[in-house]
Amino acid sequence: MLKKTSLLLAAGIVFIGFSVGITAEKNTNKKDIQKHEQNIVSDKKDFKVTFLELGSVNCIPCKMMQPVMADIEKEYGTQVKVIFYDVLTKEGQPYREKYKILVIPTQVFLDKDGKEFFRHQGFFPKEDIIKVLEKGGVKI
Repeated sequence: MLKKTSLLLAAGIVFIGFSVGITAEKNTNKKDIQKHEQNIVSDKKDFKVTFLELGSVNCIPCKMMQPVMADIEKEYGTQVKVIFYDVLTKEGQPYREKYKILVIPTQVFLDKDGKEFFRHQGFFPKEDIIKVLEKGGVKI
């Protein structure tokens, strides 16, 4: 009887410890997301559009987006903030959840107030991105 009680007590302690760990991780993720949102809002004076690329460094279409993002940042860097999140990593998971990512890559475009105004899934050619940026007020 003593062994069963000890086993149940030990299992309960492990469960409680695991639960506390999960809560701490979720709180950290919430803090990361809040910091991300504050950065977008604080930059609203400088950037007309925030271009979020949510993908993975190991995904072929995501890799194809890297030079496109670099070109957009180079050409429109004073008007467009380009951010990449690897949503298949622990650090990127909060953004996968926040933006409800089902397919990678996914591009999310935010206006100067941090509100989403356009979303695309899959490889997105530069010419089509430029059309979206124009809708967001970027001078081409």
